[in-house]
Amino acid sequence: MITVPTAASGIRLDKFLVSELGGQLTRRTIQTAIKTGVVLVNGHQTTPHHFLKTNDTVTMTALAQPQPQIQANSLVVFKLIAENADYIVLDKPAGLIVHPAPGVHEPTLVDGLIERYPELKAVGEDPLRPGIVHRLDREVSGLMVVARTQPMFAHLKAAFAARQVDKRYIALVVGKMSKPDGTITFPLSRAHGRHGRMAARPTAANDTRDAITHYAVQKQYQQVALLDIAIETGRTHQIRAHLAALDHPIVGDRLYRPKSLAFKANPGRIFLHASSLSFTDQAGVRHAFERELPAELTAFLATLR
Repeated sequence: MITVPTAASGIRLDKFLVSELGGQLTRRTIQTAIKTGVVLVNGHQTTPHHFLKTNDTVTMTALAQPQPQIQANSLVVFKLIAENADYIVLDKPAGLIVHPAPGVHEPTLVDGLIERYPELKAVGEDPLRPGIVHRLDREVSGLMVVARTQPMFAHLKAAFAARQVDKRYIALVVGKMSKPDGTITFPLSRAHGRHGRMAARPTAANDTRDAITHYAVQKQYQQVALLDIAIETGRTHQIRAHLAALDHPIVGDRLYRPKSLAFKANPGRIFLHASSLSFTDQAGVRHAFERELPAELTAFLATLR
């Protein structure tokens, strides 16, 4: 049983459950459950668009949906940057999901990786994320490192946890920046009633995680600014949520873009690219990789000039 908090009053039942369940079930699965009486509000059957009130009680029987799977797929496209016996460095294109998850019914980067590197199936801690030590959002492009052996997986995992991996991004944000550089330290938590969104909080709480984002203005245009970004932590949607909290959402980011935003130009994807990645291997040698903006983002910048 879930008791609706004041913060969720006025939110649709289906959206509330998607958020409360942490994305474990798709919105379509939840809507079907509501329509068939599996989900009840205050003991009564209702509709997916029922608006909740404070202290309403939501009850449900066990819900289930098909379990995600990996399947080798030679049609998944990614750019190989470097490889050796221990790791792979690649450039992920925008639009490609990194790994399978509940509700994902399309080929993923992992499907393409195990087609080319079948030994990855034995690497890692989660069979749905073989060799994966970090990820990029679907619409974000850029550099990733994937472990090919269990020792390298453990090494990279520890390096990420110790904040010894340098990750840098290029982002185009809406508005004029008030300072040439800065650091954002808002703690992050899931946003109630906004499926998939993270919320930047002014202070830490039981449900928040620390997050640190550094930015520097590379170029200020009339309505937008091109930023160099470095992150110390790798929270879900960290850069997107942090910049939105400063009232400078990333261009093309439909999830965090305010409806009242005046800047309407859109590159057809989020303008966020993982441009630089460096880490130390098991022998203590530091490796650094860089990738320029993809063609579609370079072309969009040209329209601003």
